[in-house]
Formats: sequence, structure tokens, C-alpha cells
Amino acid sequence: MKSGPSYLLSIDKLTSTPFSDIIDVRSPAEFADDHIPGAISCPVLSNDERAEIGTIYKQVSPFEAKKRGAALVARNIARHLEERFLDRPRDWRPLVYCWRGGQRSGAMVTIFRQIGWHACQLEGGYKAYRQQVVAELGELPRRFDFRVVCGATGSGKSRILQEIGRLGGQIVDLEALACHKGSVLGVLPGQPQPSQKMFESQLLQALRGLDAARPVYVEAESRKIGRLQVPEAMIETMRAGQCVGIEAPRAARVAFLLRDYDYFLNDPAWLNSRLAALKDLRGGETVARWQDYANAGRWPELVEELLADHYDPLYERSQNRNYSGYGEPRTVAAPDLSPAGIAAVARQILAA
Repeated sequence: MKSGPSYLLSIDKLTSTPFSDIIDVRSPAEFADDHIPGAISCPVLSNDERAEIGTIYKQVSPFEAKKRGAALVARNIARHLEERFLDRPRDWRPLVYCWRGGQRSGAMVTIFRQIGWHACQLEGGYKAYRQQVVAELGELPRRFDFRVVCGATGSGKSRILQEIGRLGGQIVDLEALACHKGSVLGVLPGQPQPSQKMFESQLLQALRGLDAARPVYVEAESRKIGRLQVPEAMIETMRAGQCVGIEAPRAARVAFLLRDYDYFLNDPAWLNSRLAALKDLRGGETVARWQDYANAGRWPELVEELLADHYDPLYERSQNRNYSGYGEPRTVAAPDLSPAGIAAVARQILAA
């Protein structure tokens, strides 16, 4: 079979071939939705320019669209060259990609190679990369031995997981990747969730860095974290994993939540808007009482009732139904959820 041009890189060689930079020449909106981890955005068409070319293509003719597009692409490549790449040495080796490995990335690669840089073009572009992500996430999670950190809301699971990672254990922090704590009150201030595609790209990158011969610790999660879906192979393998239950007294959990969700204490109106989503589950009267607690700054009472009446019953039903190892988990007592107490729990989990 005849091989393609030497400057084309097939998708199967992406992770094994080193490049000085990976350059994404798609529009800013395309880049924001998802991109190859580590890529830099150098659009050869802006969002508005891309829309303009698309309109000309459909309403006038492909020929007129190509003429206008070529002028814009050439102008934008020249700007990137002057503003970002003039200081690159002769041995600079960039990889360039666009949506399908077509004209946008081809134009930049042609100019770079004419200069003398050994630029390569990703064959199939982002579309090929995305297909690889989906295929790999359907298989790679099943290789790992997941140890699932379980425990009622407020037992410090996320902090314990992060401490396990700091102590040298292998972790996948799904909530950190999803920018969400995983419940109706899990939204983080000033941190919008990534797109589903970006979440999956980041998850795959995290999984690729793990050693399948060693256990991997994760937190017990639902299928959805905020608005994001955990890939099927990942959630299925987690749910079949060995569970490690964190047992913390409710008073310690209340104190921990008041520290960990302190941003809600500074914005009761925002908290009340989130609590309103619980009306269908807990009734308008109950939610109104909780909102009154927030307005009055009666935080311990609010957290105590949320745990007793909402989170604890919900969590117990969910874990028993979804995690096969939850019925007989290995348990670790966590009487103290201070940073020192969390570190002690993490060490105990790793030592087992």
C-alpha cells in the first residue's frame, strides 16, 4: 500500500511522537469545546470568519468561499507567524491539526515547511482524535483495579482521595476533572464545567498516565457529575470495584461541610437558588425552612437537616444499588476530618 506524504502523522502515532508544539488552527469556539491536551489555539479563521465562509459556500458558491477563505487564512497565518513563532529555532517541530486534517491545517503546514521547519499535519484532524478518544474510553478503564472511596456526604471523600494522591497513590479525581462536587449543591463558584468532550479528553489523559499493575483510587460517583456523563466503561468498572467506606460521625461531617462549602455561607441567595431544585423531592415547605435557615445564617442547623433528611437516605440507597462492594466494604474510621485527620485516613487506606 502506498504511504502518504511524509509530513502526515497518523492518529495511532500521536501519543508516541514528540513535537515541539501541537497547534490547533480551528476556530476559538471549536477549541473551547474540546482539543488535544496541551494544544495551543492559533485559529486561521475566527468564529465570525468561519461562519461567513460557511454562508458564502452555501448561498453563493464553493469557489467564492474558497477565494475569501484563502485570503483570511493567509492573513491569520501571517499574524500568528509574526506574533507567536518568529523566535522558533530551525529545529522547531510543530504538529498542526484542524477539523478533518484538510485545508486549514494544510495551509499552515505548507507555509511552515517552506520556511524550513519540519511541520507535520495530523491525518484526519480533530475528528480522528475524537474517534480515538471514544474508542479508548470504551476499553481502557476495564484494565484497572479501582478501589472506591465511599462514605456519606461530608465524610471528606474528595479530600481523602486527593491526599492519597499526594502520598503517592494512584487516583482519578473525577470531580476535579468535571469541576463539580457531584450533587445539586456541587456547583463551584466561578468554575464552569467543561464540555462533555473536554471532560472525556481529560479523563483519557489521566487514565493513560496510570500503571494497571497498581490499584487506582476513585470516589464513588453517580453516572452524572453535574451535567457531565461518566463514560460507561469507567462507571461499570468502578461499580465492580472494592469499596473502602469512610465512617465519620455526623458532627464531624457538619463541621467539615461548613468549611468545605464556605462559599455558600458568603452568598445565601445563591445557595437558596440551588436549594430550590429540591422542592420536587423534599416539598416546598421543607425547602422554604432550609432557605430561612440560610437567610438567618443558621448554618449548622441547615447542614444537619440536609444530611439527615436528604443526603444520607439518598446516598445509602444509591450506593447499595450501584456499587457491588458497598454491602461489605472495608471501613476506616474518620473521627476527625481536619487536614491532619484526613491525612491519617489516607495513610491508613494506603497501608491496608
